[in-house]
Amino acid sequence: MDRKSILIIVVSLAVVLTIMRVADKIFPPHPAPLPATNAVVMTATGTNAAGAVVTTTTFAPAITLTNELVISTNAPEQVLVVTNVNARYTFTSHGGGLKLVELVQYPETVSRIRKKKQPIGQVATLNAGSPLPTLAIVGSEAVQGDDSYSLMPIPEGVRAEKVLPNGLRIVKDFQLTNDYLIVANVRLENVSTQVLQLPAQEWAVGTATPMDSDDKGRVSMRGGGTYTIGTMWYDGAKTDDKTDLWFQNHGFGCSKGDPRWEFTGGASNVVWAAAHNQFFSLVVMPTERAQEVMIRKVLLPTDDSTNEVDANAAHYGFATTLVYPPFTLAATQSVTRSMTIYAGPKEYRTLARVANQYTNNLDKLMGFGAISGIFSKTLLLSMNGLHAAIRLPYGWCIVFITVLIKVIFWPLTRASTRSMKRMQVLQPQMNEIRAKYKDDPAKMNKKVMEFMRDNKVNPMSGCWPLLIQMPVFIGFFYMLRTAIELRGAPFLWIGDLSQPDTLFMIPGLNFIPFISTPDGLPFNPLPMLMGVVMLWQSHTAPVAPGVDPTQQKLMRYMPLMFLLFMYNYSSGLALYWTVQNLLTVLQTKMTKNMVVDAPPSPLTPLSKKSK
Repeated sequence: MDRKSILIIVVSLAVVLTIMRVADKIFPPHPAPLPATNAVVMTATGTNAAGAVVTTTTFAPAITLTNELVISTNAPEQVLVVTNVNARYTFTSHGGGLKLVELVQYPETVSRIRKKKQPIGQVATLNAGSPLPTLAIVGSEAVQGDDSYSLMPIPEGVRAEKVLPNGLRIVKDFQLTNDYLIVANVRLENVSTQVLQLPAQEWAVGTATPMDSDDKGRVSMRGGGTYTIGTMWYDGAKTDDKTDLWFQNHGFGCSKGDPRWEFTGGASNVVWAAAHNQFFSLVVMPTERAQEVMIRKVLLPTDDSTNEVDANAAHYGFATTLVYPPFTLAATQSVTRSMTIYAGPKEYRTLARVANQYTNNLDKLMGFGAISGIFSKTLLLSMNGLHAAIRLPYGWCIVFITVLIKVIFWPLTRASTRSMKRMQVLQPQMNEIRAKYKDDPAKMNKKVMEFMRDNKVNPMSGCWPLLIQMPVFIGFFYMLRTAIELRGAPFLWIGDLSQPDTLFMIPGLNFIPFISTPDGLPFNPLPMLMGVVMLWQSHTAPVAPGVDPTQQKLMRYMPLMFLLFMYNYSSGLALYWTVQNLLTVLQTKMTKNMVVDAPPSPLTPLSKKSK
């Protein structure tokens, strides 16, 4: 690659970054409309037969959000709040389902930099702002009626009940259990003397929403990154995760597809569906597999206390429903559908227990992937084991595991370095062979391969350590991206290993592609340190024989591109990559003075007379 090619690449990249920045300015995301609020009329608190705290609140009639999924009723809203050690569960009479889950053990935000608008003391929630409560049944007047249910407390839960004008009686029993689970039994009973023809129904799962005001729906704040808000569903063989990337439908190259607003999938094989963000998820696991899953991109309510909308915030959610086919109920006949709701953190050990209990592979919700998932699970369990056994902080766990991986791969790295040095020693003889047979490329390649085989060297030996360690790195990446154990875990100056280590914001520098935010440029020391170490490592790495000098210079400054792309990723990943590169520099120093003697070969040295 010559200087002209490098210049073309650099200029092209600059043009792409400029277009992205201009497009953000010209076509900012449209703000969502502000929803109407409910006026509280009456609140009462007591305990049920099991001793759980139950709060009853009555609201004035609510105005529903304007989208396809609505609860159409003018009746006053009644809610029952049931609390256990894990969460507060708010059930509503509008739709007769689970309106809100508040995870009392997890704060809403663990950001070190607190914005003025950011509330203090709130906890993480699921299904907030959803157009439908979980297990609301919609589809037609025959199954919805006026959408108003009566609520009553039952041991360890809530019952929602209603009778429709056509004689359909719907009874929903929600019972809280352990591991963030709610067992729901829904009975549809024909109390009339006529046969009921019930149409297809949609059973609400929930709506995927951001965790807090800082959640932009991606792992990194700007530019690319991995989308974390969406709906994942499982068909018994594989998972399918639909995020905003699919709904935006950008297309390929210069083409641009039309935005999508709805997804339908499944063929009577939907085992479970989950509305999720980076660390929390609301999952519905039906005993009887659903016919289809439907996902709609919907507008979310914004903070009406300020009437301000962050143009770069994620104000879209993904409302998810399970679809069941039409069926007939004879007089006095009833049908019961059982479903289990998981509303809690994406914590691997908990999800694995639930997966074993229900045999439904719910742990796939972690999104570890197939091959890399083996390494992700191993690394996560190792990190948690270290933390539990010797109370080692998670940051030091990452350092320890990184060192351990380097030690395990050290023999392979050393052997690879020795092979590369042998290649360097034998390079003059191979150049003579190429010069001798330059007019016969086939014979030249054959003679070079014979020479390398006789001298026991492999041109691919320098790549093996990188190729073998790549799945480990990918596994580390996925593990650090989704491990809720790192959420709020401090390390040195870092306040949260699951987020960038931002110490403060530099105002006015909000125009830098990939790394700036609407509030300015975040000052993240660890990625800067990572970039310096990577630059150091690239300059100390041995030069591979036969590589073009211009390419060598380009590769030495590639760490600057890594710095741009990883600047706003989690500090846990930056910590791993920094330590890993420091250890690589140490290994390079240890093998720098390695002496390799080239064994004699019948083809070396070649005299000028033999040419």
